[in-house]
Amino acid sequence: MPVLQKVLLAVLVGTAPLLAADFRLAAPVSDHMVLQRDKPVAVWGFGDPEEEIDVAFGGQNKQAVADAEGRWSVRLDAMPASTEPRTLVAVGKGGRKAEARDVLVGEVWLGSGQSNMAMTVQRCLDFDREKAAANLPLIRHYKESSAPAEAPRLEGTGVWSVCSPDTVGGFSATLYFFGREVRRELGVPVGLINTSVGGTPIESWLSAETQRSDPATKAVYESRLQEYLSFDVAAAPDLHRKQMDLWRAAVAKARAEGKTFVTPPPKNPLAMRKLKGGPAFLFNGKVANLVPYTLRGMLWYQGEGNANSPELYETQLAQLVTSWRALWADELPFAWVQLPNYRDSKSENWPRMRESMMRVLALPKTGMAITLDVGDPKDIHPKNKQEVGRRLALWALGTVYDRTVPAISGPLPAGHTVDGSSITIDFRHAAGLKTRDGGPLRGFVMAGADRVWKTAAACITDISGETVVVSSAEVPAPVAVRYAWAENPDGNLINGAGLPATTFRTDDWPAAK
Repeated sequence: MPVLQKVLLAVLVGTAPLLAADFRLAAPVSDHMVLQRDKPVAVWGFGDPEEEIDVAFGGQNKQAVADAEGRWSVRLDAMPASTEPRTLVAVGKGGRKAEARDVLVGEVWLGSGQSNMAMTVQRCLDFDREKAAANLPLIRHYKESSAPAEAPRLEGTGVWSVCSPDTVGGFSATLYFFGREVRRELGVPVGLINTSVGGTPIESWLSAETQRSDPATKAVYESRLQEYLSFDVAAAPDLHRKQMDLWRAAVAKARAEGKTFVTPPPKNPLAMRKLKGGPAFLFNGKVANLVPYTLRGMLWYQGEGNANSPELYETQLAQLVTSWRALWADELPFAWVQLPNYRDSKSENWPRMRESMMRVLALPKTGMAITLDVGDPKDIHPKNKQEVGRRLALWALGTVYDRTVPAISGPLPAGHTVDGSSITIDFRHAAGLKTRDGGPLRGFVMAGADRVWKTAAACITDISGETVVVSSAEVPAPVAVRYAWAENPDGNLINGAGLPATTFRTDDWPAAK
């Protein structure tokens, strides 16, 4: 058993005693679930200490003995996909029984993050059309609904829902549109496990042990914990009123000046405290209890909550990927959504955040949906989740499932060469490189040793069609190039599949003051 699993289970045993004679399956092991095909499948539940358990499903029978705290688990042998609704039965002492009905076997993906992962289908584009087309009973959605917790919880709460016009509105939109593409291509049942909370930083989703393992993240963890512990509940309502007054004044000022003000209103601190708790609290309450549900892969849609510290996010996202994989004892494919275009600000935080996300692609079996062209400059919650889900599905289908797809990613920088007055950029995932609108390339800037950025001309080379040459008459001796380096960039570089190139730079200079 991996070290992280041992640590977690030790904490769980010490903090989550079970009621005597309480016999049940774990919350995710319930009616309408989808079990992962072609892998040994974990099934677990709770009973009396030392109780002998028999689990039956699909012609298999497996036995287990509950541990000293009453937790038991078995592994079913790998099974092919099946659309036949079947019942999983666990039987304990005296014949007491727990069942999960209408169980299918197919592909299972877990999705997590903040509000853009939590955002439901009913809040997206063309909901009426999507609702009418949602008679897709082979897609199932599990909403993990537990509260945050101070220590890892052994048991959570949640319900599986069968996709239909009546239920799809409450599904995570990103997960649903991803799952729809996967089901359409593979023709098998798809289970989507959604554990997400709006307005939450990544520190909420990392275990305390993981955050303490690195000096930089340990400092953030301890700061967040102290902030949580010193929170003044009595003063919070008055503080929120003052924050709202300042926000309304800023909105009024912007309108009077004919400007668009897109910063969302401040969150109610009491409500947010209840939703996310302290650092690691959502991991404790909404992730730990999902282990060891057998998965094909994981998806992550978060980052807005950490945009003020973009350099650290590379470490944090890498921690999330590696620690969750260790917890599941499986090097699961893992992909995330890069921050989209949003508002016209001078800040470099969002492009640097996109860069941090891109760098984590150095980890094996990872992918990233580039969304620079489907954001909304006026809304931090863009509604075109159909395209976000499709781009994640292109990556999954092309890599995890080895299907032929137009591309698994938008263009990513693969190196550069300075040649006199120009710089040549090489790209990966760049077959058919072109501009979105058929016009000249936009979004490139260039600087010399003085670090003064100038708008640059760029052209796609004729030799390979997968490189771009950048130059500027104002920068005769260039040393660096940047592309789409803004919160809401005006870049138009795409590949032949129509997927946009990522924000990138060839320098490592600090942010401008």
